[in-house]
Amino acid sequence: MSDPAALLAEERDRTTDRLVRLRRDFLGVVDASRDSNADDEHDPEGATIAFERSQVDALIRQAEAHLVEIDAAYERLAAGSYGVCEVCGVPIPAERLGARPTARTCVRCA
Repeated sequence: MSDPAALLAEERDRTTDRLVRLRRDFLGVVDASRDSNADDEHDPEGATIAFERSQVDALIRQAEAHLVEIDAAYERLAAGSYGVCEVCGVPIPAERLGARPTARTCVRCA
């Protein structure tokens, strides 16, 4: 594997950018419904607005959780345990870490 720190930095940048876009989308949905008199419970469009808001909120929480995983991967890197399966202790293949830089386990243990 090339440079794990660089790989994690790229992953952090992508995730941070995604989080910025998702938060902007969320505010757009909220702003669009703020001036509306849509009643989520009784308006046919209301359910769609509530669904969109809920969906974007879930994606935001997922991206925030991924940032936590990236931070944990940085901690493993600093501790010298990055790239080692937390279950069986074997090295995690570079291909897996390339595809999933925050991986804590090898494919067999995943």
